[in-house]
Amino acid sequence: MKVLYLYPKTDQLISRHVSLLTEGLRYSADIRTADSVGTLRKAIQEKLPDIIHCHGLPSVTAARTIFSTLNKGVRLVLTLHGQLEPWADDRQRNIAAVYWQKELVQKSYAVILLGRLERTNFMKTGWNPRIEEIHNAVITNTISPQKMSTDTFSVYQKVLDSDTLALMDEPTEHMLRAIIKVGIMGDRHWAPVLPSGSIGWRQLMLYAEHENIRNYVDYGISLLGCNVPAIDTSSVAVYFPDSYTTPRPVRETVGDYLGKETEYLVRIISQIRQQPLLLHLVELTRELYRDTVDDERLSEALKEKGLTAFAQSLMQVLSEQTGLDEGYMPLPPADNKLTRQIRQQITNHLKI
Repeated sequence: MKVLYLYPKTDQLISRHVSLLTEGLRYSADIRTADSVGTLRKAIQEKLPDIIHCHGLPSVTAARTIFSTLNKGVRLVLTLHGQLEPWADDRQRNIAAVYWQKELVQKSYAVILLGRLERTNFMKTGWNPRIEEIHNAVITNTISPQKMSTDTFSVYQKVLDSDTLALMDEPTEHMLRAIIKVGIMGDRHWAPVLPSGSIGWRQLMLYAEHENIRNYVDYGISLLGCNVPAIDTSSVAVYFPDSYTTPRPVRETVGDYLGKETEYLVRIISQIRQQPLLLHLVELTRELYRDTVDDERLSEALKEKGLTAFAQSLMQVLSEQTGLDEGYMPLPPADNKLTRQIRQQITNHLKI
């Protein structure tokens, strides 16, 4: 874990806080520090961090530098050190300053507050619900420096365990798709060529947990004989989007299969059009591989329901996400604007 601290060197209390964290986390994380825009940019260029932890509200220039890294997989943590309290320096409260300060807070994966009063006042802004309260060992004896460091590290881990799809490298994504395909088919011979090199198993397993496809992934892993570290993904603390609910099997929405394959598939596809979820894509793929599917009848039924265009785009997404083979598609796949929208909805499901 690579963490870069940005802090104002002129503030002795914040500098001491950063010093205690740097010392307390020296064996847990690769910690680097920056105390100006120049050193911030240099540190980012030399080694892209996993997390930028900003102590206090930085300058507009520094904030823009931070924003430019967020699309590279870097995540932002912010400790305000009381700088948004009602009694803070009013000279920074012009409209422009409030605008970028709000943006910085909203783009933070987590906001660490140093006490109950700061937490209470900050919550009134409504700018970010992902709040963590960790007392400051520099100014209070209610927490030890080591406990402060341990609690801060837990926030970092929580940040990196959230929306893990966005952090996966290409080999891990490739392995995920292969495992899903094997888990659906129940046969390792359906697997494509597996990637070589290191796999981010923690990211992969957490993603499977949060998309509720662990049963398929666990089955695929067992069939492939992968050596996976034991991770109790159900107990790992993470941040979720406000609208997140655990995906439920599609039959809980569209009803049970009653022996009419075409009707059941149309119901599943209609549900996916309302809300594309990876779990439902996996379940649809499993259904499409059944010998009882009549492609011509299904194609006509989709046409009658006005679902042809969506189904064609969905077939393309299924080929990418679950490895559906073209010979099992009732309609030819299409890669267009609608396809991109479905991809984006799947990708953004866990995005903060």
